[in-house]
Amino acid sequence: MKSEILHELREHIPFSIAATLVSSLIMFFLLIKENLIQYAVASFWIFHPLHILFASIVSAAMFYNYRKKIFLSVFIGVLISVVIGSVSDVIFPYIGALLFGLPISFHLPAIESPLLIFGVGIFGSVLGIIIRKTKIPHFIHVLISIFASLLYVFAYSTNFSFITLLFIFLITSISVVVHCCVGDIALPLFFHNKLGGHKH
Repeated sequence: MKSEILHELREHIPFSIAATLVSSLIMFFLLIKENLIQYAVASFWIFHPLHILFASIVSAAMFYNYRKKIFLSVFIGVLISVVIGSVSDVIFPYIGALLFGLPISFHLPAIESPLLIFGVGIFGSVLGIIIRKTKIPHFIHVLISIFASLLYVFAYSTNFSFITLLFIFLITSISVVVHCCVGDIALPLFFHNKLGGHKH
C-alpha cells in the first residue's frame, strides 16, 4: 500500500502545488476588493458543494481504479469527500479563526443542508467512476478547497485585519493541501488495502 500511495502522491503533488499557487494569486487580488465580504456567504455555499463534488470525483475514481466495486466506490467517495470537505472548509478555518481571536460562528453544511451535500457527493462519486480520471479533478479540488475554507472565514467572522487573514490563508493553504492529498489519495488506497487490496 505504501508504494501505491507514494506513486500516486508523486503523480498528483505537482497539481497540488500548481493549484495552491493559482489560488494564492487569485485570492490576493480578491483580498484587495473591499466589497468581497458581502458576497462571502453566498460564495461559500457555492464553493463548498463544488469542493464536495470534485473531492468525491477523485476519491471514488481513485478507489475504483484499484477495485472495481461500484457501490463501494460511491460509498467511499461520499464518505471521504464529506468528512474531509467538512474538516478543511469548516472545522479547520473555525479553529484557526478562534486561535487568532476572531469572533466566528459555526456552520456545518453537511448538517444544515444534508440533501445538498450528500446529493452532490453521490453525483460526484458516480461521475468519478465514469470518467476514472484523477489528476485534473485533484487540481480543481485543491483550488476550490482553498477558496471555500477562506470564504468560510469571510462569511462567518468579523473584525479581521489584512495581516491576520494572510496568516490564516497560509495555514489554511497548507492544511488544505494535506487534507486534499489524504482524501484524494491516501484514504481511498487505505480502504482498498483494508478490504483486501490487489484487485484491479
